Amino acid sequence: MNATPSSTPLLEVRDLKVHFPVRRGLLQRVVGHVKAVDGISFSLSRGETLGLVGESGCGKTTVGRAILRLIEPTSGSVKFDGKDLLQQSGKSLRQLRREMQIIFQDPGGSLNPRMRVGRIVGEPLEVHGMASGDELRERTEVLLERCGLWRAAADRYPHEFSGGQRQRIGIARALALQPRLIVCDEPTSALDVSVQSQILNLLADLQDEFHLSYLFISHDMAVIHHVCDRIAVMYNGVIVESGSRTDVIDRPQHAYTQALLSAVPEADPRARKERIRFAGMRM
Repeated sequence: MNATPSSTPLLEVRDLKVHFPVRRGLLQRVVGHVKAVDGISFSLSRGETLGLVGESGCGKTTVGRAILRLIEPTSGSVKFDGKDLLQQSGKSLRQLRREMQIIFQDPGGSLNPRMRVGRIVGEPLEVHGMASGDELRERTEVLLERCGLWRAAADRYPHEFSGGQRQRIGIARALALQPRLIVCDEPTSALDVSVQSQILNLLADLQDEFHLSYLFISHDMAVIHHVCDRIAVMYNGVIVESGSRTDVIDRPQHAYTQALLSAVPEADPRARKERIRFAGMRM
């Protein structure tokens, strides 16, 4: 995106592993492990957008959730502004969680259908004791307005909105606590192409305005190329290639990266493009 990244890392991930036990039998003994994430390392600078790309099932969403400790990592370290998140608990973890938020893939499924939009967006402010009463209402309406909705939307329910509008609600909720890091977990994959561009432009504008850092998770190389400063390519729980957007897109070194790029559709329907197959790909 258009932000100028700082040289000092905001987020440092080292040898992160997330293994899920496989249990069998009447006593549910552990007979093995699924290695969803198997020792990955990367860093994210202030104001930077890092794209984590790979096909479905490669472990990229697990990485995003493990960083935020929505899933507990098996081992490794996750340092946010120099503090190891995996060593935090209680009040210290709660304070750090204000600095990190997530935008989920499914804008409908991530919003409580029984809550009005104003309550959904304002709930983080209430939980962290940052606003209440008229101030809470005002801050909620300002967030909705900044994300391209209208103030009266606060009184409506999620089902009354389109998919793109629901994602704007999710973005407003993520911004409520004024975080420095947002994990964008496939934020446009459930949306129409025309709406995708609007959401991506909104995220770019918000990054410039609020000096945000994004970990942008996607399976779409075209989207990653458009929004990211650097790219990390993930396959079967490990990062197989990483580098600047130009290096990865224009000079891919790994066969899996080349296969992902070959799957990007051409704008010209007359253009012929050789499709590269990589062993194990589900695309």
